[in-house]
Amino acid sequence: MSTSAAPGALGPYSQGISIGNLVYTSGQLGLHPETGEFGKDVEEQTALALNNVKAILEAAGSGLDQVVKTTVFLKDMNDFSKMNAVYSTYFSEPFPARSAVEVARLPKDGLVEIEVVALKGE
Repeated sequence: MSTSAAPGALGPYSQGISIGNLVYTSGQLGLHPETGEFGKDVEEQTALALNNVKAILEAAGSGLDQVVKTTVFLKDMNDFSKMNAVYSTYFSEPFPARSAVEVARLPKDGLVEIEVVALKGE
């Protein structure tokens, strides 16, 4: 699956894959889809990453309200509360299950990357 409303893949992978009633997105960086440029800080990058996830889900017939699991990769775990403040505006109860980990480095030296698993057609 592919949408121009989210940045294109940086390598040999799909923006997302639908299997049965599930959608798996690839990790989305905090990039502007139009320019390919990063947001200025972790808050803006989190919002952009989630907007990109949202666009991919919508292209697959799903949405953020159908997300069951997220994985958040952070360059610096000290940014957790800043990321979480933005993240919390995108989801409501019952919140998806989530993992958040600090990583040594993200593609293009991003500050955050987010991937999700969502239901579709509900």
